[in-house]
Amino acid sequence: MKESATGCSVEESMRLLGGRWRLLIVSYLLDGPKRFNDLRRDVPGISQRMLTLDLRALEDAGLVKRTVFAEVPVRVQYELTADGERLRPVVAVMQEFGLWLKARPTAADDA
Repeated sequence: MKESATGCSVEESMRLLGGRWRLLIVSYLLDGPKRFNDLRRDVPGISQRMLTLDLRALEDAGLVKRTVFAEVPVRVQYELTADGERLRPVVAVMQEFGLWLKARPTAADDA
């Protein structure tokens, strides 16, 4: 991952959670462990490659735990770690803000 340009804590957070999908993936994992294809169904616009990359980045950051079960076929499950659970209030604030954005009148409505 890139180095922080300013050293600002907000920049550090955005460096890890920024982008289109990572916080959304975390929000679905707040419901409990999920398999890869469950996450693909939850986030239909994400490609398999991007989901893999984002899960790896979250795993490398210690926010997501990947468990491989010795079964045939192999079963892989993703879940939030204790550090990942710390994102629960962040997701809640983002959900609240998103609802506010959806409900507010747009500039086109004012005209």
